[in-house]
Amino acid sequence: MASPLTKASSILIVGAGTWGCSTALHLARRGYTNVTVLDPYPVPSPISAGNDLNKIVELGSSSSDDGNEIFVTRALLDAATNGWLYDPVFAPYYHDTGYIVAATTPEGRRHLDEREDASEATGFEQLMTAEDFRKTMPEGVLTGDFPGWRGWWKRKGAGWAHARKSMESAANEAKRLGVHFVTGSPEGEVKCLLYEEGDVKGVVTAEDTEHRGDRTILCAGANSNALFDFKDQLRPTAWTLAHIRMSPDEAKLYRNLPVLFNIERGFFMEPDEDDSDLKICDEHPGYCNWTTDAMGTRTSTPFANHQIPKEAETRVRGFLREAMPHLADREFSFARICWCADTPDRDFLISKHPDYPSLVLGVGGSGHGFSYIPAIGGFISDCMEGTLDHRIAQSFRWRPETAVGRKWDDLQERFGPDGSNRVMDFQSITEWTTIGPNL
Repeated sequence: MASPLTKASSILIVGAGTWGCSTALHLARRGYTNVTVLDPYPVPSPISAGNDLNKIVELGSSSSDDGNEIFVTRALLDAATNGWLYDPVFAPYYHDTGYIVAATTPEGRRHLDEREDASEATGFEQLMTAEDFRKTMPEGVLTGDFPGWRGWWKRKGAGWAHARKSMESAANEAKRLGVHFVTGSPEGEVKCLLYEEGDVKGVVTAEDTEHRGDRTILCAGANSNALFDFKDQLRPTAWTLAHIRMSPDEAKLYRNLPVLFNIERGFFMEPDEDDSDLKICDEHPGYCNWTTDAMGTRTSTPFANHQIPKEAETRVRGFLREAMPHLADREFSFARICWCADTPDRDFLISKHPDYPSLVLGVGGSGHGFSYIPAIGGFISDCMEGTLDHRIAQSFRWRPETAVGRKWDDLQERFGPDGSNRVMDFQSITEWTTIGPNL
């Protein structure tokens, strides 16, 4: 049985990434005075998916439909929207520049119609021709022929957020409110959970130091599998990105642009305001890093790399040739792989563990977790306190039954260009980029 929870209870958060920082902030705002966050890297961690220039954000508004799935989606979206617009920790980093979503193949277009909620009724304008796409941005930005592209443009209520600065802002405010961060290796590197009397009583770090807590919240993202048996509910999956350094004149031209996202090709957002780096991502169902042990168990193990496979570079340049061919042969200034953890249904996993009452799980971002950073820590805190709405708790429950016989190569409604519309394996990659120092 878990110990009674008070504002003075000792709470450990494993992971100082997007969800760990958000949870620390929300707990501190609720008056908890003994919160410790552990991570092998200082904020922002170089392996955190949130340590990035920018991420796509789409705002929401309340729906009258009380169906469970729609309720859960709207509850999260409304809470996140409120944070992006009004929370001083996050609002400075949200840019309401608009959002263009597109597809190329008939299958991709059907997905837009069925799943992306893009229509004139939801505030989108249809884009049917190359000229339609080019006119969404200043002359000289989109210069491509957009072969086969069809899409929708939402002028307001969507855009992008500066991911790294949002995460740093959450961590800094949490620290100001009294949260203690233990970062760096070995002191912040958790090597295992501490089990006693049939419960989780804390963690042990790489230097064999025990940190005991009345509650332990696991928010370690794609690395969570290394600390706990999730019964195949998490699949560490990676994506690839590259940057192009823009000139001052180019950066000025590319300022305040809508996000452009082709669900089969890739996406880009305006250049970073500090270094004028334009971020481009090639779209695909993801990479895993598969290994098989002596028992035949298949595991995808995350690793850090500030390079990308050469085939990913080819996809990035292919996307640019269709949308911005004047940039297609430019030198990359930076590249990296970015990890997340997919659940079988891509719903989050926010739950107390049924066998370990003091263990709270906040994992399974499934490629769309960052946009909820203003609010996700509140839902994880509700879960810890036992006050999470029953409909959300049902959707995000501990659910190993959904992973029985899991199809590890499931595309999970993601798309890629011809030849890459599949889950790929880093183990088969023989050629990587060589862009600057590989940190």
